[in-house]
Amino acid sequence: MKSKRAINRLLAQLPRREHEELLAHCEDVDLVQGQVLALPGELMDHVYFPMSSSIARVVEAGNGSSLGVALIGNEGMFGASLLLGITSSPARAVVQGAGAAWKMSAARFKSSLAEKIALRRAGHSYLYVLFDQLARTAGCTRFHLLEERLARWLLMTSDRAGSSSFHMTHEFLAHTLGVRRVGITRAATALQKRKLIHYARGEIVILDRKGLVKAACACYAADLASYQRVLG
Repeated sequence: MKSKRAINRLLAQLPRREHEELLAHCEDVDLVQGQVLALPGELMDHVYFPMSSSIARVVEAGNGSSLGVALIGNEGMFGASLLLGITSSPARAVVQGAGAAWKMSAARFKSSLAEKIALRRAGHSYLYVLFDQLARTAGCTRFHLLEERLARWLLMTSDRAGSSSFHMTHEFLAHTLGVRRVGITRAATALQKRKLIHYARGEIVILDRKGLVKAACACYAADLASYQRVLG
């Protein structure tokens, strides 16, 4: 019997019979923070449907620089480019939040797409939301303060973890947000002084969620509105 620890909202949109048939071809796995699932241009052997985990899509900018352009959680999937018939990964995919996920072979997923109209429809809706997040992150990186961007990313991480506490090092956040580690330290310290979060040895606890939402840039609220409008 498959695990019922959590659900994936994309798969939950499917009719019950299709949902069960799809899960019959999935493996219930535990993803580990920092685990690399795919490299840029690499053929994807598997797709992942996070339940309590989250996967960051990271673009390499050269000279050791990188930027997280999207965060995938239980609202969607990693491997969405297969919906467009593209079998290679457009970016590095690294597990940001450890937790459970459904794992399916890319070949099986492509076969399921050909067979199941509901899966294609749900996947296309998610693609829109993912593209929306990618575009918003580009503007966010260019125009918003680091403290605002950090607050947004922490809220996104919390949403996908389903918890107000999670593990995340300054170094990991620096690579994801495309800044120096000292910048993350300053931004996190500012949020902690405002008693919005508590941070110690990589353990982050959101103390005041409403306050953190106010501290975040408008991109966070826009992300939520996009999810609600398209995914329900």
